[in-house]
Parts: sequence; structure tokens; C-alpha cells
Amino acid sequence: MKTLVTGAAGFIGSHLVQKLLASGREVIGVDSFLDNYPRSFKDGNLALFAGAKNFTFIPGDLLNLDLKTLLRDVEVVFHLAGQPGVRSSWGKEFNRYTENNIMATQLLLEAAKEVKPAKFVYASTSSVYGDTDDLPMREEGGTRPVSPYGATKLAAEHLCHLYCKAFGVPTVALRFFTVYGPRQRPDMFFHIFMRALLRGDEVPLYDDGEQTRDFTYCGDIIDGLLGAAAYPGQGEVFNLGGGSQVSLLHAIALAEKVSGRTAKLKRFDRQKGDVRHTAARLDLARSKLGYAPKVGLEEGLAAEWQWICSLKD
Repeated sequence: MKTLVTGAAGFIGSHLVQKLLASGREVIGVDSFLDNYPRSFKDGNLALFAGAKNFTFIPGDLLNLDLKTLLRDVEVVFHLAGQPGVRSSWGKEFNRYTENNIMATQLLLEAAKEVKPAKFVYASTSSVYGDTDDLPMREEGGTRPVSPYGATKLAAEHLCHLYCKAFGVPTVALRFFTVYGPRQRPDMFFHIFMRALLRGDEVPLYDDGEQTRDFTYCGDIIDGLLGAAAYPGQGEVFNLGGGSQVSLLHAIALAEKVSGRTAKLKRFDRQKGDVRHTAARLDLARSKLGYAPKVGLEEGLAAEWQWICSLKD
């Protein structure tokens, strides 16, 4: 089975490619190496499977590639590529979000309309729900993003639904909840926090630390992606969360426990676009995708700490 993974050199994409290759799949990976963090991290991810015979890597921007040729004979598309980050999505940067999250998705869907893969799995985000007290967040609940990032990801979700209804593209959208683990992007909290712990530096803490998140280990996200690819239905949206609602201060305490170090917290005001609480209802993903998160937060943080300690700089 030939599979396309966009964002293949990134945090989640590289884990997915590794899993697919281990199962004997033929994989085409695409990545445009956005400049939101150092390319060396992505090069390190690619090095893990660059020599695999059943892997082809294509560096390039989805906005410029010949997507019909790219999708030829592809049975499953995992569309993970996009412009990430809530806090950086305001102002002049918004154009990059519309191009990389909306336009790139629309072009890929146009190509899929012609090529007709068996499944088109789109990676969305819990940011589409916005700042709500209606918890746990439900797929059929309200979506009112409070950041431009969330708005662009929701727009791409709507495009997936439109192309499914109008042209039969078999889309499934997955809303990821605060993914962490080895290879996490260097602009994400636990990566920043653990690097600071390792160096003895101050750690920025926005808001009062009582905000809660449904932290989800990267390996569980991969299981959800594979479950979505095998799901016979289409045109649906599913939450992928870790199954618990944990305060940031409690998560920090667990990170201190697994590292054996004490954080030097430097407090800042809440940032625009940040939400107070997230929690995923997982009933639909459990019943339809067979999704069952297995890795608890302490275990997952220990794995990420071990990876952070292995980094050369």
C-alpha cells in the first residue's frame, strides 16, 4: 500500500512514517521545512529512516508541487503539514497560516478529487473549540476559535467536509489535543520547559498554571491516525486526546519528578489565543476508530526527558 505523509519530517509526521515503514508500507514523505524552528531537528528526524528502501522523500511546498502526480497510486493520504502555533498566528504572520493551512489543504483535496485515494486523513486541532467551559469538548459541540491558527485549521476541516460531500473524497478529520513526547517541536511547552530544566535556566509560565490540558502522547496519536485510515466511514471528525484533564502546575511537578530537577518558573500574563481548559470526549474515537490512549502523562514525560537529554545542543 502506497501512503503519502505531508509534514513527514516533523514531530508527529516522523513518528507516523516510522510506524508505517515498520509495517511494510511504501511511504512518500513531503516536507517544506518551514522556518518556525531550526531545520536541524527535522533533519535529525529524517535521518532515522532516510535509508529505508520503501521510503521516498520529496522536499517541497504543497503550494508549488504537482500534486496529481504526487498522489498517483497513493491509497492513503495523511495530511499533517501546516503552519503551527497559536501565539505566532496574529498580525502579519496570518498570511502564512492561510497559505499553509487553508490553501495547501484545498489544493491537496483538489488533487485527491481526481486521483481518489481510499482515505484522506486530516490533522486538525483542539484549538478549533476555542475557550469554552462546555467540557468535555465534543465533536458536535460549538467551534469558536480564539486564535487565527484555530480559525485556519477549522476552515481546512470545513474544506475536508465540502470535498467529501461534493466529490466523494473520503476524508476523516482528527482533532489533536496537546501532543507531547520525543521529537516534540522546540517551540512547544514541554520541550522549552525540559531544555530549561536541563540547563538550569528560567522557564516561562503564562497565566497562573491552573489552566488544564488534555495532554496526549505522540504514540497514542499515531494509533489514532492509523485507526482513522482503516475506518470505513468518511466525512467525520474525531477527538484524539490523552483521556485526562491535568493542570499545568501538576504537569510541571511530574516533569520535575522524572527529571530529578526543580524548575525556576518566571511568570507572565496569559497570552492572546490561549484557552483556559481543554478536555476531549473520546467516545466516538473509541467506538469507531478503536482508539484507546495507553501512555500516561508521567510515563510519557519520562520518555520525552530521556530524548531531551540525548540532544547534542
